[in-house]
Amino acid sequence: MKIVGLSGSNIGSKTRTAMNYVIKTITENYPDTEITLIDLAEHNVQFSDGRNYLEYEGDTKYVAQTMMDADAIIIGTPIFQASIPAALKNIFDLLPEKAFLDKVVSLIVTAGSSRHYLIAEQQLKPILAYMKAQIVQSYVFIEEKDFYRKEITNDDVLFRINRLVEDTIVLADTFAEIRDKKEAEYGF
Repeated sequence: MKIVGLSGSNIGSKTRTAMNYVIKTITENYPDTEITLIDLAEHNVQFSDGRNYLEYEGDTKYVAQTMMDADAIIIGTPIFQASIPAALKNIFDLLPEKAFLDKVVSLIVTAGSSRHYLIAEQQLKPILAYMKAQIVQSYVFIEEKDFYRKEITNDDVLFRINRLVEDTIVLADTFAEIRDKKEAEYGF
């Protein structure tokens, strides 16, 4: 199984800190899983101009192709001004309409205020549903108070991230098994 962890901002450290913990959890607990971390702060991604994602070059093509090749995607995003970052929205714009068909997608949201907890429900989940993702319904919301010196200090947050990783992998395995059974029915 191929999983992509996407740190969906080109600035800040909290989302990357959370995504580093996700990568560590997957590496330690699911060694047969191929995991790739894409941190948008480390890539020079062009703005979408409506082309097919295969027509882009460099980092833009790498990021889009890696997302398209994944079986599951764990998106980490900060909340800025009660919205998702433009860098993350640009990734969605680069991909085709049905980019997440047969993919499991889960979310980790970092925010400076508890008032931003519904951004995932009101903005991210509708986009992911439109792009045909199988969404892990519960997401991890992490506030600024849960971090100290680029470390997550709240044990409950760490527990919830572990559970999110487990739910993502179990759901991806389950959907793959269902698809395999359905394809076997055709007999060719």
